[in-house]
Amino acid sequence: MFAALIGCDGDKTYSVKTETIEVDSLNQIIPLTESLVNPVLYTHVSGLSGLSPAEAKVKFVEIVLPAILVAKFEMDKLQTRVEKLRKKTHWTETDSVFYLETRSRFKAKDLEDLSSRIGTLPTSIVLAQAAVESGWGQSRFFLEGNNLFGVWSYNEDEPRIAAGLNRQGKTIYIRAYADMSESIIHYFEVLGSANAYRSLRKARQKDMSPFELLQHLQNYSERRASYTDLLKEVILQNEFTKYDKFGISPNYLERD
Repeated sequence: MFAALIGCDGDKTYSVKTETIEVDSLNQIIPLTESLVNPVLYTHVSGLSGLSPAEAKVKFVEIVLPAILVAKFEMDKLQTRVEKLRKKTHWTETDSVFYLETRSRFKAKDLEDLSSRIGTLPTSIVLAQAAVESGWGQSRFFLEGNNLFGVWSYNEDEPRIAAGLNRQGKTIYIRAYADMSESIIHYFEVLGSANAYRSLRKARQKDMSPFELLQHLQNYSERRASYTDLLKEVILQNEFTKYDKFGISPNYLERD
């Protein structure tokens, strides 16, 4: 199955074709042999627990990295469209509907605030958090719901999975997603909309290294500093910063 996402470069608009593969065998996972990655979205991934720890980590990156790049492409496209609105003197009805929907999505006050809320993080950080939160792709929420970050669900009308845990006598639910890129996009939305990440949003507008940005993610976990220390350790031990320069293969980009 193929889907199109829209991207922009100046006045040029592009789409990237993403192929979705329902995994029956880990042999279907495409190895990462170069920095230009095929945008393949894998679903129903299982079998990582049968590999050695080292093999499972390599396979996890091969599975998750394409989804991260697709999600970042989508967020860049969104940011570009918002920036174009800021420069326009007259909006169409389509422009207005887009603005109102996106402002609500990111809980923004106005157009300038919205622009500051839309953004991403270095791929190394996203990979590290995905690894920690999903148990390197072996958590039930990853396996059943493509949920990489353990994001909770408070809306009974959205796809979700009961966590089997109670808090104050109420069942906890975890969001379920169609694919991992959807999970990552929602993760970026959480970082862009929640008050807990105001300092992160300011910091990512500066030229900061992944390790400088990590301190602004302490609110993601009750473990606070020990959590960000763990993320740093995961990044360093697995040399994740090399993936910060990876991108989607231009073979999958099409001008509209």
